[in-house]
Amino acid sequence: MSVTVREAVFPRDAAAVSALVGAYLRQTEAEKGERGLAADTFPERYAREIDDPAAAFTGRHALFATVDGADVGLVVSSTVPEGTELSRVWTDPRARGRGVGTALLTAALNGAVRPVRLSVWEWREPAVRMYRAAGFEVVPSWDDRPGLVCLELR
Repeated sequence: MSVTVREAVFPRDAAAVSALVGAYLRQTEAEKGERGLAADTFPERYAREIDDPAAAFTGRHALFATVDGADVGLVVSSTVPEGTELSRVWTDPRARGRGVGTALLTAALNGAVRPVRLSVWEWREPAVRMYRAAGFEVVPSWDDRPGLVCLELR
């Protein structure tokens, strides 16, 4: 098994990115719902990411991972005034534990302007461990949503 990571090229990769971001967002909303943190309706901004990822991610870099020809992971990288921000970091649950998340994170960090920041839900402990192993440190939150951990790599 080998993990391949490459930058999405739109419109060619729109369906793959749409499926991956959709899985990420649906899983996230389900987990938030279990903890009483979800909105009553699926946020419109999320629907836009699924329906038209090329437009939603304009000016950002969407990287996706494949294993044996199957699309299994995603990360979106943005240049922000503070440095670089990573979002939508996702590995299909069936592919976890195979180095997909680490491969995506490594690719996203390659050439990224420091500091690199991201946020993750506190209950996603394996992801928090992966970020900490990569050198990210917990920092004061820039987001007021309860349960969100903000991390930064200098």
